[in-house]
Amino acid sequence: MKNILVTGASRGIGRATALELVHLGATVHATSRSEFTLEGCTAHLLDHTDAKSVARLCTSLAGTRFDGIVLNAGALVNKPFRELSAEDFNAMAWANWSGPALLVQEFLPLLAPGAHIVFISSMGGFQGASKYPGLLAYATSKMAMAGLAECLQAELGPEGFVFNTLCLGAVQTEMLSEAFPGYQAPVTPETMGSAVAHFALNGHKTQAGQVIPMAMSNP
Repeated sequence: MKNILVTGASRGIGRATALELVHLGATVHATSRSEFTLEGCTAHLLDHTDAKSVARLCTSLAGTRFDGIVLNAGALVNKPFRELSAEDFNAMAWANWSGPALLVQEFLPLLAPGAHIVFISSMGGFQGASKYPGLLAYATSKMAMAGLAECLQAELGPEGFVFNTLCLGAVQTEMLSEAFPGYQAPVTPETMGSAVAHFALNGHKTQAGQVIPMAMSNP
C-alpha cells in the first residue's frame, strides 16, 4: 500500500485527489492550513509557506516513507499589474513556487526509493498558453513552479526520485470563481482529482521531469 501526501486537500482538486487515492487503495496524509476532516485520510495542519509548520509536520511523520507527494496547495492574487506590490509577488512566490520547493527539500529524508513528486501548476503557467489581465503575479509564479520538475529531475533524478508538473486547465473550483467570476468550467474537481490521483500513482512509469498540460480549456 502506497503512502501519499496531498497538500491543500480541504477543498477542490486537492480534496478530490485525496479521496480518489483512498479509493485506489493508497494511505493518504492530507494537509490544509485550517482544521478539517476527510474520510479515509489522516488530516494534518500545514502552512507550506511557514518553515516552522513544515518542520512540525516532518517531525510528526518521522518514520513514515512516502511513495508520492501531490503539491496542490497554492494561492491566487487577481490584481492589475499597476496595483501589484512587493508583498503580492512575495506571497505568490511562497505559495506557488519557493514554498513547495522547500517543502520537498524538507521531505527528502521521508521519501521512499522511486518516490513520485507531482507539482500542480496551471495552464496560466504553461508557456504559450493564453494569459489574462490581473493574473500576472499568479501566472508567473506558476511558470516558476512548472520548472521545478525539470530542474529537480536533473539534480535528484539520479537518486531514483521522479518529478513531474501537471498544468491544469479550468476546473470549477472556488479559486477559478475568484479569477473568472461567472465562468462555468467544463471539468469538475472530481474528474480532475481522479486524473491527478491516477497520474500520481502511475505517471512516473512513463514520464520524468515533464511539464504536462491537462486541460480542456484555458480557462
